[in-house]
Amino acid sequence: MNKKTGIPLIVFLVGICLLGLFTYNTNSQIQNNQRTLALMNAKTYGQRIEDDLEAGVQITNSLEQILINSDGQVYDFSKIAKYMMSSSIQSVQLAPNGVVSEIYPDKGNEAGKIDLLKDEKRSKISNYAKKYHTTITQGPFELKQGGSGIAIRNPVYLEDENGQEYFWGFTIVIVRVPKVFEDSTNALSKFRYTYKLSKQESPWNKKYKEVYASTDKMIQPESYDFIVGQEKWKLEVMPKDGWNHTKEVSLVLVCGMIIVLLLTILTRTLLLLDERRIELKELAHKDGLTKLYNRYGFDELSDKMISKNPQAHYVAALLDVDDFKLINDMYGHAYGDRALISLAKSMQEFFPSSALLGRNGGDEFCILLPGHDQELLIEFTKTPRTFTSQGQTYSFTISLGYAEYPDNATERSQLMRCADAALYEVKLHGKNGCMAYKEGFQSGVRKQLGFVLNDISENLPGAFMIYKADKSDDEIFYANKEFLDMAGYENLNALFKGTKKSFRNLIHEDQQEAVEESIWSQIESGSDDDYIHYHLRKADGTYIPVLDQGRIVESERLGRVFYVLFMDCQSMQNHYGTKFGEKAV
Repeated sequence: MNKKTGIPLIVFLVGICLLGLFTYNTNSQIQNNQRTLALMNAKTYGQRIEDDLEAGVQITNSLEQILINSDGQVYDFSKIAKYMMSSSIQSVQLAPNGVVSEIYPDKGNEAGKIDLLKDEKRSKISNYAKKYHTTITQGPFELKQGGSGIAIRNPVYLEDENGQEYFWGFTIVIVRVPKVFEDSTNALSKFRYTYKLSKQESPWNKKYKEVYASTDKMIQPESYDFIVGQEKWKLEVMPKDGWNHTKEVSLVLVCGMIIVLLLTILTRTLLLLDERRIELKELAHKDGLTKLYNRYGFDELSDKMISKNPQAHYVAALLDVDDFKLINDMYGHAYGDRALISLAKSMQEFFPSSALLGRNGGDEFCILLPGHDQELLIEFTKTPRTFTSQGQTYSFTISLGYAEYPDNATERSQLMRCADAALYEVKLHGKNGCMAYKEGFQSGVRKQLGFVLNDISENLPGAFMIYKADKSDDEIFYANKEFLDMAGYENLNALFKGTKKSFRNLIHEDQQEAVEESIWSQIESGSDDDYIHYHLRKADGTYIPVLDQGRIVESERLGRVFYVLFMDCQSMQNHYGTKFGEKAV
């Protein structure tokens, strides 16, 4: 390990060790404080929950006392029970001999009139309460009225005329869960605690069953235990953010890390100034997007390559993406960049390591091959290539022109101009091809290529659009400025948003089916063109009459598409008079 790496590493490791020790001590202290506070809250709100449940037990005790004082009779049960009701109580019940016969409120609770000592789900715990003279709780269970509840059953024993004790039945309260203890749980949530309330499944079963919780996952929580009837209950709490994630510890850690990193970076920076100069020089020669050599780097290295062995044979090539501006306009510059990256990657994989590869800028790339490798260039041009957009794969083609050293030129700059002339000769012959330089090729103004698709479409004396020729998917691909102005859209993105990229949404609702039927009937009859007159919906919701002339075209990239020209009938009528309007209609 050299000094440039070793010294910064030592500074960093020592700093991290010291920071770790300090952070650990800080965290331990804060965690102890957190646990003390959590235990206090568990005890405070556990006691409140205990009191809330004991309130239900007290109701059963009060009913028991009434039964004792009235020899097992409760007169005006509904009035007494109504007085005992609260928002957390679902019902108050009496069960003479274990059979629930009195329920308040009676309405909606009819299903609760059951024999507790014989019912499959309630008999075991009810008989336990009867046998051991103890109040028991059962639940939580789903209530017929919705929600959950806990049953508190108090066995009542009276004395007969001979002074013998006998089992009268149960006084019962059904409390709503979590309504009965929601004040406590809401307070815990407000103070940013997670919690879990559990109880023993039964007096004879020590296993705890969850009653209510804010989370299923508890990590070393603090807890408070209490008893209701014969069953143990437990409230567990812990901070929502856990025991270790505190603002104080985070602040200490962040500040400490900043200091350690600053010291490490400063050390590293001072030791790497020499190496950085070399890296910057390398970066100055590379293209940021494709990682190939940029124009400056390619020119410098190609001059060195040729001057190092001027007697050797070289092939220089220039290539670009066909209709690259259309790719950018239709799919966006991000997808245009993907096409360029894909092309650059294919160049690196296809050509030998001895080849010099570069990007001149835009969609133009350059190659310098030692030897006689013209066939390699032809094969590369024919290789299929694609890029992806919104989950779909689209193909694209390239045009390539090349020249040979020293046959066509003895200087690198002149050699590249010859390759440039050959490239544009390919463009003049329809693109998607490879051509060698020949005497007489010109690389001058190239007026024939000056009018690219976007220039033509933007300056057409009329509105123009391209959309997908599919009955079920009429996606709009492109519209020129003339159309956007006519339809009242600010830009292409606004058109896409306003129409949801569907051509159908530009047609008056009452005319949509008739227009589509007319278009497709003309196409299916064997014609490449269709003519139709309808009202076009503008961005502001108004309509204008237009004449639509469409042509169906098979696109290598997009499949079948419609190229459409629009004429504003009202504007043409105003300009040419009623004679045009009659013909247009």
